[in-house]
Amino acid sequence: QVQLVESGGGLVQAGGSLRLSCVASGSAFSIRAMGWYRQVPGKQRELVADITSDGSTNYLDSVQGRFTISVVSRDNAKNTVHLEMNSLKPEDAAVYYCAARERATGGMDYWGKGILVTVSS
Repeated sequence: QVQLVESGGGLVQAGGSLRLSCVASGSAFSIRAMGWYRQVPGKQRELVADITSDGSTNYLDSVQGRFTISVVSRDNAKNTVHLEMNSLKPEDAAVYYCAARERATGGMDYWGKGILVTVSS
């Protein structure tokens, strides 16, 4: 089992920056990929960015060049994934969820509780 705990959300003005962090604990050695998703009321959850254990990254088109995902593996028990968000826009406001999977491909197996990001115009 893997537990995911997010931090770093909050309120920021348009054009500003925020850094989201997510600590994965438990069986973190089994994780093959981690990512960030976001959801706004009335819309489906969407993938913002993900990163695999070999360092490959994937970004939502609308955040490409503004957001950066990275992972720090401190030991086999914990991984931390960061999402650096720059030049934030009001449309980036959402609940952001950290996620992880144990398979090489496919859907995520574990989810955090979510953290709110608000962007004022």
